[in-house]
Amino acid sequence: MALTPLHDRVLVKRTESEEKTAGGLIIPDSAKEKPAEGEVVAVGAGARDEDGDRIAMDVKAGDRILFGKWSGTEVTVDGEEMLMMKESDIMGIIS
Repeated sequence: MALTPLHDRVLVKRTESEEKTAGGLIIPDSAKEKPAEGEVVAVGAGARDEDGDRIAMDVKAGDRILFGKWSGTEVTVDGEEMLMMKESDIMGIIS
């Protein structure tokens, strides 16, 4: 199943969090927080302004992004957990 976001929405796949701390301690699954960064899988065509013209999206598929801890809605696409969020929920692009 292919999922294409509409308007200014973005489909994001979370990146896996680290298994160990900088000091080498292994973090159990129960203590891990969901990562607040991910990779853009698909983007919508962009929102429309008051004149009906499209506003170009600042992100594109393949970008690594940083987003808020409570951003987006969890969706399952082809058995894989992803997030659907508005572009305005994205705080930055990681280069």
